[in-house]
Amino acid sequence: MKKFYCFLTCFFIISQSIFAVDPLTNNNPVELQEIVVVGAPATDVKDLPMTVSVVTQQQIEERHDQSLLPVLAEQVPGLFITSRGVMGYGVANGAAGTMTIRGVGGSPSTGVLLLIDGHPQYMGLMGHPLADSYQSMMAERVEVVSGPASALYGSNAMGGVINIVTKKQTQDGVKTGINFMYGSYNTLSTEINNAIRAGKFNSYVSLDYNRTDGHRENMDFEQYSGYAKVGYDISDHWKTFADLNLTNYKASNPGTVNALLIDNDVDIIRGMTSFSLENNYKKTSGALKFFYNFGNHEINDGYKPGGQPLDYRFHSKDNMLGASLFQSYSFFKGNLTTAKIDYQHVGGDARNEFLNKQTPDNNLVDKSMDDIAGYLNIRQVLFVKLILNAAIRLDYNDYFGSAEWIPQLGLNYLPSKNTTLKAIVSKGFRYPTIREMYMFPPQNPELQPEELVNYELSGLQNLLEKRLNIGLNLYYIKGDNSIQTALVDGKPKNVNTGKIENYGLELSSRYNINSHLDVSLNYAWLHMEYKVVASPEHKLYAGVNYVRKKWSASTGVQYVGNLYTTVGNNPSTGSFVLWNVRGSYRPVKILEIFAKGENLLDQQYEINAGYPMPGIMIFGGLNVTL
Repeated sequence: MKKFYCFLTCFFIISQSIFAVDPLTNNNPVELQEIVVVGAPATDVKDLPMTVSVVTQQQIEERHDQSLLPVLAEQVPGLFITSRGVMGYGVANGAAGTMTIRGVGGSPSTGVLLLIDGHPQYMGLMGHPLADSYQSMMAERVEVVSGPASALYGSNAMGGVINIVTKKQTQDGVKTGINFMYGSYNTLSTEINNAIRAGKFNSYVSLDYNRTDGHRENMDFEQYSGYAKVGYDISDHWKTFADLNLTNYKASNPGTVNALLIDNDVDIIRGMTSFSLENNYKKTSGALKFFYNFGNHEINDGYKPGGQPLDYRFHSKDNMLGASLFQSYSFFKGNLTTAKIDYQHVGGDARNEFLNKQTPDNNLVDKSMDDIAGYLNIRQVLFVKLILNAAIRLDYNDYFGSAEWIPQLGLNYLPSKNTTLKAIVSKGFRYPTIREMYMFPPQNPELQPEELVNYELSGLQNLLEKRLNIGLNLYYIKGDNSIQTALVDGKPKNVNTGKIENYGLELSSRYNINSHLDVSLNYAWLHMEYKVVASPEHKLYAGVNYVRKKWSASTGVQYVGNLYTTVGNNPSTGSFVLWNVRGSYRPVKILEIFAKGENLLDQQYEINAGYPMPGIMIFGGLNVTL
């Protein structure tokens, strides 16, 4: 705790210099306004006690990437996502797409919760999201909560939350887009989308096809994706929408360079559908939501050169059914009270199916769990400039048979209309997954939930008439019952003996120099007493964007330092610098021609141990808007 107190002292010293009120903005104050829905209901970032980063639709589109994850890794300090190739993250052994926030998340990413419009997205059996399911085509923006959000969303939000807010047409009319990109390693990405708004009706439909040969032999990837959303504004106060997201992808994994594999292939289908009925009045707002997630997974674990092909295939199906009801009400001036009820059912079955149909299947698991929770949050303005946020969640899981209390307490201080200082103490927790308890050695049905506590101080500042924005966060995280694999009686077993003690600093800034030029920078420093993979000590990103008439250009440099690729008795770390450049030209209003280069310094590096990343890559394409 002495280290944490030192951080508190440093924060207040730094805040006196960085967050001092700028004379220019003091004479002409501008309100800090970035409305997010991750806190439900929609709320100004300055009123939330957590640290929330928003990646905009413009930032997503400027990167020209079919996956959402690369742009999130660049723009959000403290968030790191593993990769292993040109396109595609894969599943099972050697898969990438591990997400960690401030060193919390795990491999696979059971400690970071991914949402689509507030609906949880993870496999019912494995308990983690599938990185290849989250495409840029559906996203209007992405909101990332750094630090525990378990009080709001329950299990799996222990390290943080990534919420994808889906697109919708806001103005009357019809808009159609066609996107095409081709480049290194025979990589192809195509999309066609259509958006309609006609009075109270709106819709958005997108179809996507992506493929690559990969930069290594037997590393090809192919994906088909579709997303559809329809909405209707019943009245000025009530609206509803329903959507469907479906993805099928096939990926090959060649294994590590020192342990090659043949026919290590996966064929995955993931789907999500939801329905929402929302209301919004002057003093109250809320929503009733239903969602259903499902998946079908076929995996061939492959064989080593010179070996024999496997005579079976792993096959699993899982599902996740849920509903939530929340309503907020302002009982008196400065008050907002939110009550919420969540229900989730997760489960599925898995088996090894033998190619010889005369051999019976090896059934691995057929389990399900039910979870119900109640949540209460009170936000109260005190003395005009002070905001108190107090939240409590009571979470009951039928397998564990006892209730879990998850508190959160935050205090926001607004010394001016351009300055916000925040302090929060929050608990994070995670139930063990069905996989950890019942599937594959080292399963252990006696596992208990993981817990940690997060202490955080942060500040937001607008300067130069809101053209310069600065954010600073300091945090300390401690937990002592995380799940890890240890030797018990000479055999590996999942046990609650892992420890977490992390602390660090995050800095983010953006400066709109003029109408043509803006620069951005974010940096994260992380110290881990107990090292984990996929969490670098240093992560820095600096970017420049320039727009002039029909031309646009952007460049970004990302530095990753002391990234652990393995831990334990023989840990290994790596550092690298990635330089990317993008440019576009719009000869006519409906057509944009673009090109981009990635890893232009031709860095030789690994993120997943044994999987060297590709060198210089060049891509080009066009966007047509009708």
